[in-house]
Amino acid sequence: MTRKHSLPLLFVATLSLSACSSKRVGPETYTGFLHDYSVLTERQAPSGQTVLSWVSPAVKRGRYTQVYLAPSQFYPHSEPTERIPLSTLSGVTDYYDAALRTELAKVLPLVNKPGPNTLVVKPAITQVTASTQGLRFYEWLPVTLVAAGVSTATGIRDQDSEVATEVSFEDGSTGEVVAEVVRKGTGHVLENDKQVLTADDVKAVLDGWATDLRQSYIALGRPTADNL
Repeated sequence: MTRKHSLPLLFVATLSLSACSSKRVGPETYTGFLHDYSVLTERQAPSGQTVLSWVSPAVKRGRYTQVYLAPSQFYPHSEPTERIPLSTLSGVTDYYDAALRTELAKVLPLVNKPGPNTLVVKPAITQVTASTQGLRFYEWLPVTLVAAGVSTATGIRDQDSEVATEVSFEDGSTGEVVAEVVRKGTGHVLENDKQVLTADDVKAVLDGWATDLRQSYIALGRPTADNL
């Protein structure tokens, strides 16, 4: 391969690999919100999505009879931008709270403050962003390779809306962390790097997270490392 043709190939390949790797749930996504990331292991949620999670072996079945949901927050603090305005940021946390509240209420009574026999759920949104989609298999053909690279570089390729969360589960009496989870999801496809990302673009992801949490609790009567 000549240098003339190898440079576009290398350029496009680099962009494509960067886009794909951004969807991976791993240490590079950790924010410091959780107490201990070293205990997390890769598991499969009821929906089939891959998550990182942990549950304390000391947690006994039926230990908690009610749940307190702390308001979700952005961690670290997120400033609005032209593409992700304040309405999107507040819309995401408001909807996440509503989805979690709806699903948790199906398995445990909700209370207004932590206390004895209470599972405290503390959710954080750790990322809301959009990333350029990786190349499709047919775009690696020599005829389309350069055009695909140009569209990626100029921002006219489709983009994935992405959102990530970290959730801490704590004992309402002691404050002890009893479970943790880290996960990331992809929402609606955006047309280009100018389209404003809205809360609607990731609502299905938030609904899925809340449903997974409820189904996990139903499956074993408590959050577990296998399916949080």
